[in-house]
Amino acid sequence: MIDKSVFENKIAAYYTLGCKLNFAETSAIGKLLTAQGVRRARKGEKANICIVNTCSVTELADKKCRQTIRKIGKLHPGAFVVATGCYAQLKPEEVSHIEGVDLVLGAEQKLDIIQYLDDLTKKTDGGLIVSSDSKDIRTFTPSCSEEGRTRHFLKVQDGCDYFCSYCTIPFARGRSRNGTIAQLVAQAQEVAASGGKEIVLTGVNIGDFGKSTNETFIDLIKALDNVEGIERYRISSIEPNLITDEVIDFVAASKRFAPHFHIPLQSGSDAVLALMRRRYTTELFTHKITKIKAILPHAFIGVDVIVGTRGETDELFDEARQYIETLDITQLHVFSYSERPGTQALKIAHEVSPQAKHARSAQVLDLSDQKLQAFYTSQIGTCKKVLFEDTPEGELMHGFTENYVKVELPYNAALLNQVCNVQLQAWNEERTALTVSLVDSL
Repeated sequence: MIDKSVFENKIAAYYTLGCKLNFAETSAIGKLLTAQGVRRARKGEKANICIVNTCSVTELADKKCRQTIRKIGKLHPGAFVVATGCYAQLKPEEVSHIEGVDLVLGAEQKLDIIQYLDDLTKKTDGGLIVSSDSKDIRTFTPSCSEEGRTRHFLKVQDGCDYFCSYCTIPFARGRSRNGTIAQLVAQAQEVAASGGKEIVLTGVNIGDFGKSTNETFIDLIKALDNVEGIERYRISSIEPNLITDEVIDFVAASKRFAPHFHIPLQSGSDAVLALMRRRYTTELFTHKITKIKAILPHAFIGVDVIVGTRGETDELFDEARQYIETLDITQLHVFSYSERPGTQALKIAHEVSPQAKHARSAQVLDLSDQKLQAFYTSQIGTCKKVLFEDTPEGELMHGFTENYVKVELPYNAALLNQVCNVQLQAWNEERTALTVSLVDSL
């Protein structure tokens, strides 16, 4: 039985690092505390409880988490600090000894947070650790976060069974599992009822949806497509081997799924893909891109690439870069390889120097900029639908087309959170967005 008196007159502050999945889960934690009477801290207000949802995708991510926790001690002196998320799951002892941490919750416990807050007394000899081994992480808790009323991030899946050689995510989040289609449709209906117009489907490996419920990803998106009130869905990162031709065909014909894909490549070299233990080749990846562009020529395709992994020689990087140049894609999200303890990649002999990683990253980022500029330019003169986002009064309004082109327009309160027909006109002065004019219909 929860003693609600513990939460009387309490104020909470929330800090989220890392992926959109983390933001969805922080939102779920916030709702749990709000149900107990805990109020969210306003800007500049001192909190009694601070929740830090951590990331551990790279060594830099770990460092940022430590910095954030130490910063909290200065912003909210005396607050009870809870650390959860991937860094907390992977290195609970290390996190528990960061100054100010009172409670460390693992992946299986984070959304049962209320039962661990029966005593908000500050700890003086390291935070209490409540965690489970990654093989015992089984629970899927639905989560949905809101970004400025316009866009919502709906968690549909968690965990991963892939064990790529460079990645710690299966150890941080456990095995693949998901909610039911019925649960997720109900959440989408709640978003629509609250006035939300766009939902991004998030997860660790969303194309693997259905393992724990004997359902399929294609059946999920077909069901979501029928939810009235949602203007558009976007599919977040999905593995090349799991974005089936059937999924691509459905998106092309659907009422609400946007022609916008995010597909991790990680390397354009088959030799490096094998070292990474990825489950596809460049031939399969090329097929997916060609298929998308054949039926959705204006689709936005974002691609993840990791440079400087162990085993990536100069020759293999050049091979990868040349392959990426040939792809009809829109933008590259570039990451420098970071050593992660416990991963199989550490057994690969060849290491890449930090200087080489930096140089390779710069080359791929330059290629990304060329591709993005060319894609935006190709869209000038076309007519699209734009969902305009919350904007401070008097500033330029921004929004995104269905194929994820960022646009701007002088402020007009009547357009906030509305889907409008526009014609894309020209680059803005900074070349960060296209200017538009409103049109009556498409």
